[in-house]
Amino acid sequence: MIETIADIPSTNGELLARLGRGEPVSEGQWLVADRQSAGRGRAGRVWSDGFGNFMGSTVVRLRTSDPLAQTLALVAGVAVHEAVVEATGGLAGLKLKWPNDLLVGDAKLAGILLERQGDAVVVGIGVNLAQAPDVPGRATASLAGFGMTVPRDDFAAILAERFADALIRWHLGEWAVLRTQWLARAMPTGTLVSVKDRDQCEIMGAFGGIDDDGVALLRLANGTVRAIHAGDIEMVGSHASGG
Repeated sequence: MIETIADIPSTNGELLARLGRGEPVSEGQWLVADRQSAGRGRAGRVWSDGFGNFMGSTVVRLRTSDPLAQTLALVAGVAVHEAVVEATGGLAGLKLKWPNDLLVGDAKLAGILLERQGDAVVVGIGVNLAQAPDVPGRATASLAGFGMTVPRDDFAAILAERFADALIRWHLGEWAVLRTQWLARAMPTGTLVSVKDRDQCEIMGAFGGIDDDGVALLRLANGTVRAIHAGDIEMVGSHASGG
């Protein structure tokens, strides 16, 4: 079920509030907004909306047998990638960037934000269908900028289906297959990247893929491999951001 609303501060915030009030919010339900006045990205960043873009959230109910909840960001990434490919008939240069971005070239096309409350995870997704927000210091892109017209409601239906398919597989223990699918759609291993850790220290190395828990791996110049549990990955020489 897809519920649409004209204007709201944040679709993630609304679903979190509903969960907090004990309202029934089931898997498969989506809340999609025409406009968001207080949309946000990972690490509390502001992410400007644009009319005609997709801005929506859904809920995942965690089960004791599920893989680690942190892997849901990557599962959502696979679903968003598939939805964009289906909606456009294929778009050159699409690639996933750990942990929560979909890029075209080095420009951000979509982002994902996960927020947990108890045994539920709210998954927020924003896709620039009609316009690319003007964000200082970050390259952004929209499908319209490539001459592709994708109506928001059409995209919402496609994404809801793709996400539902991926989520069923995740619940059934197919994370290993989904991990492989994420890697096949991600920036190539060996890509030179830099990472800012929690202390804002910059580390440079080659992207080494992700481990079995969805943690990013960085191969340093001395040959050692460092696990990156949190932080911003940027491709060296680009203006893409891990927002």
